[in-house]
Amino acid sequence: MTDPQLKVEPSSDARRIIEELTSTVRTDPDAWFFAIMAAVREWSLPEETAALRTYRYLIAGEAFDWLLLAERLCDALGDLLPADDVEALLFHGRPPVELTDDDWKTLLGAKYRPHLNFVYGVHVESALLHAAQEAAYKEHQSRVWENGRVDDEAFQGVYGKPRSELLCEFWAENGREETDGMSLTDVNEFTYWLFRYRVRTADPARVASDTRKGMAALQELQALRASAWPELK
Repeated sequence: MTDPQLKVEPSSDARRIIEELTSTVRTDPDAWFFAIMAAVREWSLPEETAALRTYRYLIAGEAFDWLLLAERLCDALGDLLPADDVEALLFHGRPPVELTDDDWKTLLGAKYRPHLNFVYGVHVESALLHAAQEAAYKEHQSRVWENGRVDDEAFQGVYGKPRSELLCEFWAENGREETDGMSLTDVNEFTYWLFRYRVRTADPARVASDTRKGMAALQELQALRASAWPELK
């Protein structure tokens, strides 16, 4: 895994990809999404620093956040892209065209499996934890409970330990000092670490059952989002 404290400056290869992407979009603006996906497929940096922001696209050397890379590329293209379509892609995960699983396999190439790792290890795991928190909240909503008790019960139920203890293990395992605030990247890395921890420590039958719960919870969250944003259906 890349040292999380290392800030990798944009390489000449990254600059070349962005220059070629810019040229393609200027020539054929309607093809912007497929041009971005071609750049995503070709991209080799697991992380970089650009415009004073550090982007970490690959978590634990195996989970690929293609949408974060797409955000980086969209930022580089700026006003060349249709703002509404870019917002739908980056904030709601909705590409401007309908795509099948086979289409995604083609668009992402060798990055498709690392993309699935991110889906299961971050999105599904987050949904599983959200469902556990909701269940704990419903159990206690008619009682007086201490701040943080819902989170503690949810983490205890899913992982067998409270969040604070798991977070300490996460920081220690990654050779990093514990911090009060966590960036979105930190949260995603912690969530993926939790996924691997659950797979490593739980009974296989329990792992499969909880993963199914997470997938069902994710589908429910996606349905709620679709009902709130009907134009994105």
